[in-house]
Amino acid sequence: MLVIDDDPVIVKLLQVNFEMEGYAVISAENGVNGLARARADQPDMIILDVMMPGMNGLDVARTLRRSDDTSAIPIILLSAKAQANDVLQGLEVADDYITKPFDPLELLDRVAGFLDQPSDQPSDQPSDPPIDQPIDPLSDQPSDQPSDQPPDPNTEPPAGG
Repeated sequence: MLVIDDDPVIVKLLQVNFEMEGYAVISAENGVNGLARARADQPDMIILDVMMPGMNGLDVARTLRRSDDTSAIPIILLSAKAQANDVLQGLEVADDYITKPFDPLELLDRVAGFLDQPSDQPSDQPSDPPIDQPIDPLSDQPSDQPSDQPPDPNTEPPAGG
């Protein structure tokens, strides 16, 4: 995870919170250095301050989105700018927008939402049985016994009967 913010207190707060949750954190103190770190390190996620001297966070995000090697990295913008048009501008170039002051736990939840999204790989867990299939209350498994519910008039009767 890459944190790009010109406020060392915010960087340290984020670093401590993310590392406590098991994330590896690198940081940059301005937009230009942040771009270089993103290109060199290819982080899984970028937390990006909007208001920074020199290159602001919106310009950094736009540049990252235009580059093939960084365009798919999720970006969460952090900003004290809370007006609706500021948020909309931010969401045009980033995946999420959180206003300062922010709750670190909420930020952790949002990051987890991006990084822990389910993959296309099949699960080892058994799938839930169809809704109309009865469940044996003793084993929590689908039952072979017929349901005590009346038959669905939209289904055909079993073959051979």
